[in-house]
Amino acid sequence: MDIASLIGLLGAIGMILGAMISGGGIGPFIDVASILIVFGGTFFAVMYTAPLPVFLASFGVMAKAFLPPVKPQDAMIERMVDLAVIARKDGMMALEGQETPDKFFEKGLQMLVDGADEAKLTAQLKQEIKAMKSRHEANQGVIKAWVDLAPAMGMIGTLVGLVLMLGNMADPKAIGPAMAVALLTTLYGAFIANILFAPMVTKLEGYTAYELVYREMVVEGLRNIARGESPRNIQDQLVSNLPPKLQEKMAAA
Repeated sequence: MDIASLIGLLGAIGMILGAMISGGGIGPFIDVASILIVFGGTFFAVMYTAPLPVFLASFGVMAKAFLPPVKPQDAMIERMVDLAVIARKDGMMALEGQETPDKFFEKGLQMLVDGADEAKLTAQLKQEIKAMKSRHEANQGVIKAWVDLAPAMGMIGTLVGLVLMLGNMADPKAIGPAMAVALLTTLYGAFIANILFAPMVTKLEGYTAYELVYREMVVEGLRNIARGESPRNIQDQLVSNLPPKLQEKMAAA
């Protein structure tokens, strides 16, 4: 669980609700027509931007902002060094069935066991990294569409409310509801874009960047094992990708 994501989201919503309640309650800020225009309209407009499988998959990706599958880089380096020791001592075949931290690492290790040379190993794993990046960008593109389209739907709702208000100026009772639609849709659109989805996109892009670095480190480590590099040299090369505090921790270990 990413505590920062959870506390940040709940805190932002709490501050807004607190301001609403202190101003007389949340009742004036709830309008069915505005909800339909902004939430419903944005939902279907976002669906229009992507193939249905990608649109549906994006909801699972949203959960990763709160439950990120982050793999520890230091643990991967330690395992890579252990495997390098085994390969240098007993040969590549001794790596068969060895435990790995994740499936990407496992696939690369199995390629070494099956006799893949450094060039083939690198090309195959780099292609997988490229495909992963493409999938992430497609899913994040759907979430970015929420950021782009929600304010636009809010503006459409504002225009609808103004048209209704100007068309019924003779009826004072109709002015209030029409004005509510005009203002609340803008509020809803800003809330969806800036509180729900813009921070989520930033968080997911950060996780993608982390995953790319992690996988590049796996490729580099496996390439070095294929070349017969010493475990110490492999560790030194991979540790250089870590933050200074982690580097110090691993050096001390």
